[in-house]
Amino acid sequence: MENSRALVTGANGHLGNNLVRHLLKQGNPVRASVRNPKNRAPFEGLNCEVVHGDLMNKASLVKALEGVDTLYQVAASFKLWAKNPQQEIYDVNMQGTRNVLEAAAAQGVRRVVYVSSIAALNYAALPIKESDGYNPDRRNMYYNSKNDSEKVAIDLAAKLNLELVAVLPSAMIGGEAFFLNESYRILAMVYLGKLPVESNIFLNWIDVKDVAAACVAAATKGRAGERYILANEKSMGLSETTALLQSLYPDLGLKVPPKVPRWFLYANATLFELISKLTDTQPLLQRSDVEMFWGQRMDFDITKARTELGFAPKPPKIAVKEAAMYLRSHPQLLSA
Repeated sequence: MENSRALVTGANGHLGNNLVRHLLKQGNPVRASVRNPKNRAPFEGLNCEVVHGDLMNKASLVKALEGVDTLYQVAASFKLWAKNPQQEIYDVNMQGTRNVLEAAAAQGVRRVVYVSSIAALNYAALPIKESDGYNPDRRNMYYNSKNDSEKVAIDLAAKLNLELVAVLPSAMIGGEAFFLNESYRILAMVYLGKLPVESNIFLNWIDVKDVAAACVAAATKGRAGERYILANEKSMGLSETTALLQSLYPDLGLKVPPKVPRWFLYANATLFELISKLTDTQPLLQRSDVEMFWGQRMDFDITKARTELGFAPKPPKIAVKEAAMYLRSHPQLLSA
């Protein structure tokens, strides 16, 4: 499948754009699909075709997929909060999955790499594995959407005779960025010292370039119908992340936030959600965050991806260091 024409959906997004760059470096012809083709900034200097493709417009996807051998389905609504989460997050990710796979089948696409998320995993036991099944927790609409859309993707691909491989990345940071996704935004908040207390929340930091390389490996080596975790083995607490940035950049004046009890976080999350309703802005913390993630380590068994895809991610401390260097050299991202 080398040098086959690939379509990357959501190609102006964080993973999508880094994936386009990785494919081009390998000499593969790439078509980049975006909702707004006039936004050319993420593609400056890149020798790729930019086309219109909207997950909610199947006709645009059919047109974008013409002559494509390999589809990288990256585009999704990556929001942990929305005014109407059912409509803006869940419905988009569910219907978008159906639309893009049906469009791929209509155009005779051979191979699909479907970007899911660690949100679709069962966190009941550590380390978390693909074989543990799907996430039974229904308290977060984004998690619900990734959980359910991955199931739809695997089932629908089998019915449509598409060779689909699902990849499940963790909190992606680093690489090229033209805006901050949810994960990178959290790291930026730590970098800016905007986390006043210890939340006892853990994140599994992963370099987006390592995820992009693994997506390409999944297209050539992954087994159809299988899912692969793209994460590091160990997660980092936000206090540990703060301490790391504190040691790297003393000039930031960062202080490791004090620990507070769970009830205090929950009470504040309730207040933040009330303010959010009044201002139509994303709350700093939601009650579902505290309920689902307080004390929950994000430690994974990545043996399957290491063995079958050759996945070899840089350690989380290195990923954080390089991502922080990028933020430091691109201050416009911190003020966006």
